[in-house]
Amino acid sequence: MFGLCNLANIPLRIEPSDKSELVSQILFGEHFTIIEQNQKWSKIKLAFDDYEGWIDNKQFQEITEDQFLQLSNDAIVLNADLIEYITSPQNLLMPIPLGASLSFLDFDTINSEKFSFEGLKTSGEKPKSDLIKYAFMYLHSPYLWGGKTPFGIDCSGFTQMVYKLNGYKLLRDASQQANQGEALSFIEESEPGDLAFFDNEEGNIIHVGIIMENNYIIHASGQVRIDRLDHLGIYNAQTNRHTHKLRVIKKII
Repeated sequence: MFGLCNLANIPLRIEPSDKSELVSQILFGEHFTIIEQNQKWSKIKLAFDDYEGWIDNKQFQEITEDQFLQLSNDAIVLNADLIEYITSPQNLLMPIPLGASLSFLDFDTINSEKFSFEGLKTSGEKPKSDLIKYAFMYLHSPYLWGGKTPFGIDCSGFTQMVYKLNGYKLLRDASQQANQGEALSFIEESEPGDLAFFDNEEGNIIHVGIIMENNYIIHASGQVRIDRLDHLGIYNAQTNRHTHKLRVIKKII
């Protein structure tokens, strides 16, 4: 079985319960495989990054295998504005967040509600310099564990969405993203758009941010914010202390 998110965004939970931990979100237009199902919940695997979790059966549209393959093989087209609206033939409006997928709107067999979109779109790979431009669109977004939108986002959701909007694929969690790309030896070797990863006392990767020019970093910590980056880690000038310990810098593109 296969499905498609036809709401603005829906919670992806670690267990089949409304009280369960939010591990990620599925944005409008994202499609997935249903790998297990009961009366109220479905365990799914996202097509984009293979991330798994549970969603409410009332919050998605079922699609066929052919439609799933159609979407998987088609170019990814995303909403490129902070918030836009999908409209129905009855002129009903549905808000969708930055990074929502619009690919299925071109397929009449999938777009059964006959949604239409007139806003700003993005598709394909962009120059590496565009990563920072898109990162700034999330500036001051509140931190939300499992979040992927400007209205609530976590550190790896932030990096994944910025890269996705520029046509590049990152995995969902910081620990997964740390296994991608090429490791750099020094901050001085990095370029704007490279990723910096940070660990805890046990050596586990727990945080990620996007490197900017002149030893600054943009990352989600309390909110999407800009701080200094040095060989020790992230330095918060407001609190006059290092908040995250640098583990590795990765060049993804």
